[in-house]
Amino acid sequence: MALPPGRKRLRPLPVPDAAATARSKDGAKRAAPVGTSQWSRAVTPSRRAGSVEFCEEFGANLCHAAAAAGALAGFSWSGGGGNMAETAAGVGRFKANYAVERKIEPFYKGGKAQLDQTGQHLFCICGTRVNILEVASGVVLRSLEQEDQENITAFDLSPDDEVLVTASRALLLAQWAWREGSVTRLWKAIHTAPVATMAFDPTSTLLATGGCDGAVRVWDIVRHYGTHHFRGSPGVVHLVAFHPDPTRLVLFSSAADAAIRVWSLQDRSCLAVMTAHYSAVTSLTFSADGHTMLSSGRDKICVIWDLQSCQATKTVPVFESVEAAVLLPEEPVSQLGVKSSGLYFLTAGDQGTLRVWEAASGQCVYTQARPPGPGRELTHCTLARTAGLLLSATADHNLLLYEARSLRLQKQFAGYSEEVLDVRFLGPEDSHVIVASNSPCLKVFELQTSGCQILHGHTDIVLALDVFRKGWLFASCAKDQSVRIWRMNKAGQVICVAQGSGHTHSVGTVCCSRLKESFLVTGSQDCTVKLWPLPKALLSKNTAPDNGPLLLQAQTTQRCHDKDINSVAIAPNDKLLATGSQDRTAKLWALPQCQLLGVFSGHRRGLWCVQFSPMDQVLATASADGTIKLWALQDFSCLKTFEGHDASVLKVAFVSRGTQLLSSGSDGLVKLWTIKNNECVRTLDAHEDKVWGLHCSRLDDRALTGASDSRVILWKDVTEAEQAEEQARQEEQVVRQQELDNLLHEKRYLRALGLAISLDRPHTVLTVIQAIRRDPEACEKLEATMLRLRRDQKEALLRFCVTWNTNSRHCHEAQAVLGVLLRREAPEELLAYEGVRAALEALLPYTERHFQRLSRTLQAAAFLDFLWHNMKLPVLAATSTPWETHKEVLP
Repeated sequence: MALPPGRKRLRPLPVPDAAATARSKDGAKRAAPVGTSQWSRAVTPSRRAGSVEFCEEFGANLCHAAAAAGALAGFSWSGGGGNMAETAAGVGRFKANYAVERKIEPFYKGGKAQLDQTGQHLFCICGTRVNILEVASGVVLRSLEQEDQENITAFDLSPDDEVLVTASRALLLAQWAWREGSVTRLWKAIHTAPVATMAFDPTSTLLATGGCDGAVRVWDIVRHYGTHHFRGSPGVVHLVAFHPDPTRLVLFSSAADAAIRVWSLQDRSCLAVMTAHYSAVTSLTFSADGHTMLSSGRDKICVIWDLQSCQATKTVPVFESVEAAVLLPEEPVSQLGVKSSGLYFLTAGDQGTLRVWEAASGQCVYTQARPPGPGRELTHCTLARTAGLLLSATADHNLLLYEARSLRLQKQFAGYSEEVLDVRFLGPEDSHVIVASNSPCLKVFELQTSGCQILHGHTDIVLALDVFRKGWLFASCAKDQSVRIWRMNKAGQVICVAQGSGHTHSVGTVCCSRLKESFLVTGSQDCTVKLWPLPKALLSKNTAPDNGPLLLQAQTTQRCHDKDINSVAIAPNDKLLATGSQDRTAKLWALPQCQLLGVFSGHRRGLWCVQFSPMDQVLATASADGTIKLWALQDFSCLKTFEGHDASVLKVAFVSRGTQLLSSGSDGLVKLWTIKNNECVRTLDAHEDKVWGLHCSRLDDRALTGASDSRVILWKDVTEAEQAEEQARQEEQVVRQQELDNLLHEKRYLRALGLAISLDRPHTVLTVIQAIRRDPEACEKLEATMLRLRRDQKEALLRFCVTWNTNSRHCHEAQAVLGVLLRREAPEELLAYEGVRAALEALLPYTERHFQRLSRTLQAAAFLDFLWHNMKLPVLAATSTPWETHKEVLP
């Protein structure tokens, strides 16, 4: 680090034996309160001459910055872990495990979306499934997937809301009882190519399917057979619709030639070919009396047809590629500019707005305000007349639900987030979640009600998020080179209150001040960081400024690195700034002037994340070399290195009051580390791709992750619950073991055996079997006991026999149990046991080995017996005993 001329580098102060000790008047050491943050408590100056206090007026000039660096050197981590160990003692426990509490997963990836007649359920396609959402809560009630597990190409719900039919790429049609989630019928579509569209008739008895093979088929859903097969459409038939009058039995279809064909089910022939469009027809809708039809197309026109003559009566240019058009009820609606009872229709297209047109004059009478940014093109629109709701789908897979009469937005659903780049908790009690995905829009989810709010403001992909201390304000930065500040009110509504620009390249990282809501720092691919103070008007109690978002002005701009800046972090005291870059270094800066204090070098590849410890003078860095390093701020040395990820480590966060780390990587894993012993306590595997986002709640009891697999997962700390469960299980085991010992002592073998089996402990069951076999009437008692067991207990006993039979010391008990089962159970009953075939395959080889060993033992015993009976021993003469001989020689 370069110093001004004439300035000497300050030496680090000597580190005391314990960083958190002080001396009382009598000279005895007095421990500082454990768990106290070194950032928040006042720093005790050294008693030696020439010591430097922790600089309160940090950053006045470079000399002050150097003094601050020297003061930081007076602090230590107690030799790499002592102080953190004391903090851990203050916390009382380490985290051991997280469990998935909730997942926010994609449920709509484009295509058709449909409401039932009551407006309570929403049906949409997501790959191989049709998802059914509850509109009120936004929760996926059921996912329907065909047996072939192929992508769903088309579906339709009958007008009576009873039958749902899906078609897959495997050329199979499935009829569902969707409320129960069961398939009632599965049949071949007969089409030679996948079904592209389908529609029910008004009576819910006939189903028309249009295929990519150019054929149109009609099916009787009640009697389960095909009724009609219409040929003649060139290319893909992408649109079919029945006439609303069921007595007319007329079917309309449109294919790649942009013509509308009218088919008669009675005559089995084509009644007319209506041509007026020059591009693909996207929708057909009918008037209430059935005499008029409206068609829309990508040729930027809507055509009104007289169905009596099958002729076009009016062509309305709408000046946008229309994906859907809806005829509105013929009644005045002043909010939409409908002042008479004539024919009005609503269009949705590539301009991203809903517009209302008067058919007679061809004039647009209402235009919805269009939010900024790309991805707002409307791809689908449908009207649920009974419920009075209008559903539209956007190009970025958001579903918007409006009240039909006023087009007032009622619900928003984020169907697919693509690649999730960052996530944050929001609100004083972490009641909401913000998600930044591969989109200019931000999505705010309320955790309790699953409600979603889509925020528009950025004009390019949002790259990073951060939340201020109180939880009401948060900041976002994007590829549009801007930063925005958003505020959430107590009702949960979020608006943009400030914005700033000044970077010359994408803004990839942002960090908010920690002590007060006073400033934020951004880092960009232009290799600079900017410090943005918050305007005083922004901190007032007013929810929103009167004249739109306030303008942010950068107070400090500093070029920090030679390559992209991937991460910035502000210290808990708002006096220090850390930056991490693709140039493989992290740097420490003094705020607010961004004066360099030191460089952390040691990673082999670029850095993705830097984080300050909330309790100690320690910085954590995560790198693309697959490691996490902890650095001492006082001398910029590496304290610890954590290795375990197989790929880049993208995010790191301190938990358990600075004694543990959570890290996420491009290997899709989230790891929990204990700092004191460098141990990876737990690996959480729930994502399938890079985990870009990681954030911990204020209470440190939950974590939030977002990944490239479009999943946002809420994790809950279950350490205490698991410990309590384990303690209860151990206590229960002790009680049951005591009960088992008492039963064996009282020779109540039946209850003892049942209790041992319920404990699922093969060795305990073996002990009970051995106790029974030690009884003088072992065979009878074993047989009587086993015959009184339930079937599931016998199945468990058979599984245990497989384990016992592998050991020659326990094979006798296994064979005794097998003998009882084979003698007393009918073969049909034995074959009905769960896993009996696998058990017999495992028993046979060891049983054969045991019998071979017994056979060899019997042969050896027979040979010994033969030798004993055939040996001729000489008859010994009768002599006196040695004692008598001894007595004779005595005097």
